[in-house]
Amino acid sequence: MVKNNLYVFVFIAVAIIGAFLFIRKDNQPTASLDEFAKCLAVKDVVMYGADWCPHCQNEKRAFGDSFRYVPYIECPKNPRECIAKGIEGYPTWIFPASPAGGPDGKKLIGEQGLQKLSQESGCPLSE
Repeated sequence: MVKNNLYVFVFIAVAIIGAFLFIRKDNQPTASLDEFAKCLAVKDVVMYGADWCPHCQNEKRAFGDSFRYVPYIECPKNPRECIAKGIEGYPTWIFPASPAGGPDGKKLIGEQGLQKLSQESGCPLSE
């Protein structure tokens, strides 16, 4: 009898923990990440990368499903475009020139993270 109660207790504990993790995942700000990614697109911020690049995968994973809104160029499939943009490492984020006639734009090489992208782009990132 005690052994059966232990199994029931363990089952209930695992179910509660699983439900908590599921609810917590669902409460992440998907809508705000959508808006953040769309803002990057409106501002013509582009990520250049490669499917095999682990740092690129980390950047994509940080956006979750919202990455579909991020302008992205797969360099192995578009080598001419990447060479023309001077892509030397993955990922590379390119920000457009300033509308006020500033420099040719900013290039950030390597994994940046959402906070850094928000700071550099001016796109708000709600948490």
